[in-house]
Amino acid sequence: MQPDFMTDADAPALARLLEPASIAIVGISPDPRSLGGTVLGNLERFGYRGDIYLVSRSNAEVRGRRCVASVDALPPGIDVAVLTVPEAAVLDTVTALGARGTGAAVVFASGYAEAGPDGQARQDALAAAARRAGIALAGPNCMGFTNFRAGIPLTFESVEPHAASLGSTAPGVSIVAQSGAMANNIREAMIGRGLPIVHSASTGNEAVLGLEDYIEYFIADRHTRVIAVYAEQIRRPLRFLELAGRARAAGKPIVVAMIGRSARAREAAQSHTGALTGDYATAAALLGAEAVVVAPTMDELFDVIPLLLRHPQPSPAGPAFVTGSGAMKNVALDLAQDLGLELPTLAPATVAALKAVLPDYAVAENPLDYTTASMRDPSLLGTVVDIVAADPNCGSLVVAQMGGSELGQRDKARYMVPAVAHAEKPAALAIMGDDGPLYPVLTDAARASGVPFFRSPDRAMRAMALVNRYARALQQRRAVGSPATLPPMPAARAAFPEGGVIAEYRGKAWLVQAGLATPAGALARDCDEALRIARGLGWPVVLKAQAAALPHKSDAGGVAVNLADEAALREAWARMHEDVARARPGLVLDGILVEKMGERGLELVVGARRDAQWGPVVVVGLGGIWIEALHDVRLLPADTDEAQVVRELAQLKAAALLAGVRGAPPVDVASVARTVVTVGALMRAMPEIREIDINPLVAYPQGALALDALIVCDA
Repeated sequence: MQPDFMTDADAPALARLLEPASIAIVGISPDPRSLGGTVLGNLERFGYRGDIYLVSRSNAEVRGRRCVASVDALPPGIDVAVLTVPEAAVLDTVTALGARGTGAAVVFASGYAEAGPDGQARQDALAAAARRAGIALAGPNCMGFTNFRAGIPLTFESVEPHAASLGSTAPGVSIVAQSGAMANNIREAMIGRGLPIVHSASTGNEAVLGLEDYIEYFIADRHTRVIAVYAEQIRRPLRFLELAGRARAAGKPIVVAMIGRSARAREAAQSHTGALTGDYATAAALLGAEAVVVAPTMDELFDVIPLLLRHPQPSPAGPAFVTGSGAMKNVALDLAQDLGLELPTLAPATVAALKAVLPDYAVAENPLDYTTASMRDPSLLGTVVDIVAADPNCGSLVVAQMGGSELGQRDKARYMVPAVAHAEKPAALAIMGDDGPLYPVLTDAARASGVPFFRSPDRAMRAMALVNRYARALQQRRAVGSPATLPPMPAARAAFPEGGVIAEYRGKAWLVQAGLATPAGALARDCDEALRIARGLGWPVVLKAQAAALPHKSDAGGVAVNLADEAALREAWARMHEDVARARPGLVLDGILVEKMGERGLELVVGARRDAQWGPVVVVGLGGIWIEALHDVRLLPADTDEAQVVRELAQLKAAALLAGVRGAPPVDVASVARTVVTVGALMRAMPEIREIDINPLVAYPQGALALDALIVCDA
């Protein structure tokens, strides 16, 4: 695992990288298209005012600037050196820079970890040399960075100054990406929206400095309000989560786009839960719980940033939707349902104010279709938006309208755009018609106002759904605060000193100590004992073969259900031993668990898995035979409280089953939530537990019963 390089005490080292007063370009060439030539051209184009030093073995000067022949000839204490030398020369150059007291280095060269084991060894050696020298090293295999606000472009991409960013005092966006192309992609999108950019950095292979180090710096940077991240691998997850908490406390949203949804999930570690918690799903769940905005697509990342830049502390209430089209009103209703967005009921005062200005046939509700009333009185566009924007029940606002004629667009520019801009909550203007023509009068007004502007109501609503999710996560973290003190828990290490997979009967006994309910039953070692247990329980009963080495009993014929009398039990007992012996020759059973046959109910799964990098994550969803077919589950952090579990259960595709369908009574959701919270508490209290899988947990109108349980501990 890569050790952390940056600490609070090391922050000045990163400042020397990102805001240097002196720069050396090592390996400069007169060719303006060379790496070094491009870096120098960028610095001159941006009007960099610090000291620039050039190192070249074969040139006495480049573009009228004197060169020195080696790093040893540089003055001591240069802030950052940009290495445009081949990989073979990088290690010696970094060592020499360390001897000169250089604070930071940018390494463009490739041929490191991305090239296989030998490249990884070269990268490890480079990282060690940089750490010994105290050099904050960016890269290798990176495109570098640009400090747009201060005008410092240390990248081999030819880049232009951005007028809205250079010297700006307005809060802006800082970008960090493990891909140079994606850093540029985000940057160009923000420039296209006229947003101020503070920093744009690519981290490459992250031999020393990683995403987390830049994020830490951006959190402390007074010019940064929103942090945009593109991640292919989060190498220090616990550090990332800790920084997410700091960003939340600082009121700075972090918006992340990650790859990995399509990657095959991790190999199941003896249970369904393991199969359901792949890297992406785990990361997205835990980051989202820490109020990191995880954008499913790059478009959604582009679209949510302008909203959060204007309103970094949004309300968790749902949006109001305003349009002049009855059809678009219906589209908005469908979109809201698909996105899990509640469209709040307008407050009585809002309804009264709308009725006073709209025709009698207009319905004052959310979504609002204000009809064609504005055709006669265009000022109504602004009046309606002002009224709805002030509604106390709505946490955000989406206004969707056609562009129309030049006169119509002029009216929107005069009345609608200012009203959206004045909204004291996240607000977006969507002008429908895709690539249909817009007149400068409207686009210029929207750009000048700073209103987040879309050509697609769908994109506007998806972005607002991310804002709403972020606001609810902020509210949840404020409600939870520090993790609650854990209740007394049964010691896993004392109960299972051998570790590994724990036989069901032992795992269930341990869960009962933690307060969970399981079917009445006992372990039998011969058929006569099984009969005595069954008579005490009452018919019908269930038989389950028990051994730590037999976690999936059904596959080996190790389960018999609904046994109604002694004859059925004797037959099942004999058949089970034969089937298990055939499927698993030589396996010695601990015995057979005899349990009271449970009543039918709604089968759910509750589980938890300890990710080696991210820590524990809890899963809850539709269980039984449906888990593999539907994968209808929600992933949650282990410190989730009952209220949050209830909210997550409502997001399941099968949520209607919880409320009862076709005459079935609703299930005891509170008992399910308590089970989830208990499982999370067990994972938090005992790091030796690797996995807990309760499938099914049968939920009833009163209570919930763990019919099967699998526990895996570290050996």
